[in-house]
Amino acid sequence: MAMKNTSDYIEEHIKALLEQASIAELKRSDLASQFEVVPSQINYVIKTRFTASRGYVVESKRGGGGYIRIGRITFSDKHELVHNLLTNMGKEVSMTVFSDILQMLFDESLLTEREGNLFLSVATDEVLGEEAPAIRARMMREILRRIDRKEG
Repeated sequence: MAMKNTSDYIEEHIKALLEQASIAELKRSDLASQFEVVPSQINYVIKTRFTASRGYVVESKRGGGGYIRIGRITFSDKHELVHNLLTNMGKEVSMTVFSDILQMLFDESLLTEREGNLFLSVATDEVLGEEAPAIRARMMREILRRIDRKEG
């Protein structure tokens, strides 16, 4: 069993807040004090673990009265989720974003764990080569189109 680091605890805390309310409004300095870290570590957790590809929207205002608002993106149905992903996907997809999207599809019961792991295994830079980001984007578009047809 892997040991948790401070970033894991900060992420869990924010997710717990989001379970209580649809939007969490946080003060970077308060969180940093609570977890005894520098504010930049709070920024790191938010930038890496609360991304759009993981289903979050983040609004931030710096300064004395600054805040961070984090909300979970919700969709009325699976078709809307798939359509939103298709619409907002660029021509290239990093392995991190590819993995995040697969996780979201799994969380929404649109993909099994086995299917997700198979997709992850063939989408690496080692397998796809120099054109990996562009190929991953094309792969994800096709996965999403197939899921949308299956759901419709």
